[in-house]
Amino acid sequence: MHNTETYLAKDTKMGHYIKRKTRGRIFETLFGIGVCLSLLMGLGVLLTLIIDVWIDGSARLNWQFLTSFPSRKPEEAGILAALVGSLYLIILTAGIAVPIGIGAAIYLEEYAYQNRLTRILEINIANLAGTPSIIYGLLGLELFVRFMRLERSLIAGALTMALLILPIIIIAGRESIRRVPSTIKQGALALGATKWQVIKDHILPMSFPGILTGVILAVSRAIGETAPLIMIGALTFVAFLPEGLKSPFTALPIQIFNWVSRPQKGFHENAAAGILVLMAVTVLLNALALYLRDYLQKKSGIKSL
Repeated sequence: MHNTETYLAKDTKMGHYIKRKTRGRIFETLFGIGVCLSLLMGLGVLLTLIIDVWIDGSARLNWQFLTSFPSRKPEEAGILAALVGSLYLIILTAGIAVPIGIGAAIYLEEYAYQNRLTRILEINIANLAGTPSIIYGLLGLELFVRFMRLERSLIAGALTMALLILPIIIIAGRESIRRVPSTIKQGALALGATKWQVIKDHILPMSFPGILTGVILAVSRAIGETAPLIMIGALTFVAFLPEGLKSPFTALPIQIFNWVSRPQKGFHENAAAGILVLMAVTVLLNALALYLRDYLQKKSGIKSL
C-alpha cells in the first residue's frame, strides 16, 4: 500500500512537471513569434520610409546640392551651411558632454557615498534621460541665450544639446563601470595601486566599449533633434558658414524642417535629399565610433565585458 501511494505521488509530480514544461515551451514559442513579427513590422516600416525618401530625393543628390547654400529657388538650393553647421554642432556637443558625462559616472560609482543625496541625483538623472527634448530647448533658451547672453549662436546650441545627451552618457557609463568585477578592483588595490590608478588602468579600459556605445546612442539622438534648436532660435536660412563659436548657424534637421514647410514640390524633393544626407552622416559617424571602439579595445589588450 505504501509503495502504491509513493508511485502515485511520483506520477503526480511527473505530470505537473510535464505540464509546466509544456506551458513553458508554448510561451517561449509564442513569445519568439511575437518578437519576430514585431521586428519584421518595424523593419518593414523603416524600409518603406527609406524607399519612399529615396524615390523623392535621389534625383537631387549631386555635388551641386552638397556644395551650395540655401536659395529661394529649389533647383539651386543646397545644404552646405546646414551640413557644416551639423558637423560643428555635433563635435562641440560631444566635446562638452562626453568628458562631463564620463566624469560624473566615475564619481557616482567610485567616489560618491550612498546616501539620500546620491539617491536623489540618481533618480533625477534617470528622469532627465526621458524628458522631452523641447524642455531642454526651453532651458537652453533661458539659460544660455538670455541669461548667459550667448545669443542664438553655435556654442549655445552645443551647450543645449550637451544637456540633452548628458543623462544618457552618465547612465551608460555607470552601467559599464558597475559591470567591472569587484575582484579586479580589490586585487589592484591589494597590490598597492591608488584608487585613481585602478580607475585609469583597469576600470576605464574594461568599461570603455560600453561607455562608447552609450556615447554613440546619445550622439545619434542629438544629430536628428530639431525641437531644441528651434527653441533657441537656430536660423532656417543661412547663406554662410560659421566663423566662430558665437556665429549664427543652422543644422540639417532645421533645414529639412524649413523645406518641408514650403508649398513648392521642389523643396519637398530637397527635404527628401536632405534626409538621405542626414542618414548617411549618422551612419558614418556611428561606423567611425564603432571602429574606434574596436581599435582601442584591441590596442589595450583588455577584454571588454
